[in-house]
Amino acid sequence: EYIAWTSDRLLTWDDFKCEPKTGTDAVASTSTSLGIAYQLVNGKLTYDITCSFSKVKSWGLMKTDYILAHEQGHFDITEIFARKLHQALQQYEFNRKTFKKDIGEIYQSIVKEKEAHQKMYDGETDHSRNRKVQYEWLEKIEKMLEETEEYAGYP
Repeated sequence: EYIAWTSDRLLTWDDFKCEPKTGTDAVASTSTSLGIAYQLVNGKLTYDITCSFSKVKSWGLMKTDYILAHEQGHFDITEIFARKLHQALQQYEFNRKTFKKDIGEIYQSIVKEKEAHQKMYDGETDHSRNRKVQYEWLEKIEKMLEETEEYAGYP
């Protein structure tokens, strides 16, 4: 049902299992999620971050390589913010009294930024219809993946 993001596994149209939605001018939809689970182990904060694509919530109507690249861009943006979450948690100074609230605030802040980027991506590319801007965004996403590479090994 879910695919974890990895650099060597790109999405294919076979991954999009949801029935296409009608009554919309969208030709595809990608559902991704950024998750975190954390706990204290011997007084030390440990966490697991997930960046995943939902096969059962994602669909494609116009299945071209060009549209698939746009949808992969959405998944890649989620990965960028998974890395930013890992970076923020690595830099977090643990406070036993407030860590649950602190982690919740860090997570919500990163998710809010991720959602803003997803909207900006669709807005500026006009949902991939502006080809010039689409190609510029794919380059921008690739650069952001490179810039956050050191945080790719999140737990």
